Amino acid sequence: MTQTLLVTGASGQLGRGVINHLLDTFKVPAGRIIATTRNPENLAELAARGVITRAADFDDTLSLEAAFKGADRVLIISTGEIDLLHGKRLRQHQNAVAAAKKAGVSHLLYTSMPNPEPVSPVLFANDHYGTEQAIKASGIPYTIFRNGWYQENLFLSLPHAIASGKWYTSAGDGRMAHGARDDMAAAIAAGLVAASSESETYTLTGPQAYTTAEIAALVSEVTGKPLDVVQVPDEALTEGVKAAGVPEDFARIIVSFDANTRSGRIAMVTDAVETLSGRKSKTLKQFLEANKAALAG
Repeated sequence: MTQTLLVTGASGQLGRGVINHLLDTFKVPAGRIIATTRNPENLAELAARGVITRAADFDDTLSLEAAFKGADRVLIISTGEIDLLHGKRLRQHQNAVAAAKKAGVSHLLYTSMPNPEPVSPVLFANDHYGTEQAIKASGIPYTIFRNGWYQENLFLSLPHAIASGKWYTSAGDGRMAHGARDDMAAAIAAGLVAASSESETYTLTGPQAYTTAEIAALVSEVTGKPLDVVQVPDEALTEGVKAAGVPEDFARIIVSFDANTRSGRIAMVTDAVETLSGRKSKTLKQFLEANKAALAG
């Protein structure tokens, strides 16, 4: 391994997971890893292991160019700046792609989402689609990881649903193959260390797709608590989410996930995680069993 690997968003859960796999699973020398974030002091633990840490501000192209200097393969982890009206996140990602080209990066990797094309019901899908187009237009060889929904995202809805015994959704009979975040981090780390310079796109999913009703049945089996699925229209679900104290824009985003599931655009199951990482994926039942106490209270 002679290439220098860079991971943005290194203080986040996915970024930290990727770097841990680079160090511990793939035995990449710490001095060949650059970890970036807006506030590098948050990376003290990685710095103590010998990882190079740098500041990178996605709103500042010059800061990104400086951060990317000397990096061969750069992983851009999508930022959390979701701005439905002004497209801030897409601009941030475009800044990063431009900076990578200016810095002479040889391979660009990016965490996208499944089926982000403009017809997607997911309200921020265009951030990912636009970034993919910018990467392709840059001429830099690329690897795009279209990450499916994490099993950990179920923490957003399940604890309240289990407590009330009712899970309100507009997903209908749509299916989704939730995957473990750490499994996806392992797959992405494998792609980062790969020697290939070919451009590839991988859709990362869990090992099996379930309807909301099937997930609820698994939850009941694991926790011993009844959980009834209540199907409601998108509008009613939006109002219910807002009534729980969620701001309207974020409530609309949450409901767009259910609309996306209902449309069948996230029902795919791939073996990309296992093929890339070389390890067996965690099943949804294993996730529920491991997190039973946290989910059921």
